[in-house]
Amino acid sequence: MNQPSHLALVPFVSVENMMKLVHHVGLETFLKELAAEVETDFKRWPIFDKAPRVPSHSDVGVIELMPTSDGELYGFKYVNGHPKNMKEGLQTVTGFGLLANVNTGYPVLFSEMTVLTALRTAATSAMATKHLARPNSKTLAMIGNGAQSEFQTIALKAVCGIDTVRLYDIDPAATAKCASNLAGRGITVIQCKSPEEAIEGADVITTATADKEMQTILTDNMVGNGVHINAIGGDCPGKTELHSDIVARASMFVEYPEQTRIEGELQQMPLDHPFTELWEVINGKATGRKDAAEITLFDGVGFAIEDFSALRYVHDKIKGTEFFKNLDMIADPDDPRDLFGMVMRAK
Repeated sequence: MNQPSHLALVPFVSVENMMKLVHHVGLETFLKELAAEVETDFKRWPIFDKAPRVPSHSDVGVIELMPTSDGELYGFKYVNGHPKNMKEGLQTVTGFGLLANVNTGYPVLFSEMTVLTALRTAATSAMATKHLARPNSKTLAMIGNGAQSEFQTIALKAVCGIDTVRLYDIDPAATAKCASNLAGRGITVIQCKSPEEAIEGADVITTATADKEMQTILTDNMVGNGVHINAIGGDCPGKTELHSDIVARASMFVEYPEQTRIEGELQQMPLDHPFTELWEVINGKATGRKDAAEITLFDGVGFAIEDFSALRYVHDKIKGTEFFKNLDMIADPDDPRDLFGMVMRAK
């Protein structure tokens, strides 16, 4: 049987190779470079195709497609969110993604995105924090110590200079896991027994909880002036983490309003609630933090452009390495009109 031509082959990055690539680059370097890649695409935000992700909701979770294009490359991510999975020994979030050439429609990368989504989510939070937190912010309160917590903490260290993290989770075992994973990484780790204890003295608060319901992980009396909040757990309709009084006090920054309106903390606010699109701050078209006393809130639900940035970053990073395998994914008959003949000759 003839071997597939080079046109039939698409580079595939498996979970194993993604992990090898992270170690090859170095975790903090990977997160810093990925944050810079996301920032680059936020600066050219207007050129992208943009639409809210396409969801399929069930009683136990959601499955989504997240597409976008910059006119030269097209990308999409498949991702799920099933909070009940954790109790069954499964990941709450899994994903994979594809990058394609707009000119031909041919895929140029197929990749796992369970690990990569965790990395890009952390990189995006760090990028937002760099632009919105007070200068010289050093202490992070990490509320929710599940699969995302270590990535968030290390990204904020790498990009923003955070040197202390105060951890809290309703499950003490999750906090112990996170503390153990962060040991020896140049971060002072403090395990806390309540969210109030965790946010004491914090410059930045990140909430990353998984329950698919309207929650008030933080209430208004808990949040003092000058704090920056990354609210990243509210990523589908009917799921929030902050009391509406906090949202009302804070200056809100969002990714794509049409998506944030139905998924983020913004969903609990009136239609005329003010917000600023984060890309405008990064582009210099809008003001970020106005003064040291202001509470800033990044209502981060995750948007397709961030996944596009991550796929493009990986596509560039694997060149000249062995951290991928070529998959025979595209039919490539000698005569493009004779697909049937190619099939029949494959005996």
